[in-house]
Amino acid sequence: MNLQILKGDPTPEELAALVTVLAARPTTSEPPAETGRASNWATYWRNARQPFHPGPGQWRASAHP
Repeated sequence: MNLQILKGDPTPEELAALVTVLAARPTTSEPPAETGRASNWATYWRNARQPFHPGPGQWRASAHP
């Protein structure tokens, strides 16, 4: 790993914290595995919200399911 400070004057403690965070990162570049379906929370909101349809009188219709 090559680390270069371009601006500022970090303390040794700040540099140690930065190196620790960078060293703790995962080394694989693979994306997380897909589970195949959305979580129940995401599915709930997808089904609960209806798209907005602008137009005359739609503010009244928005109060009814």
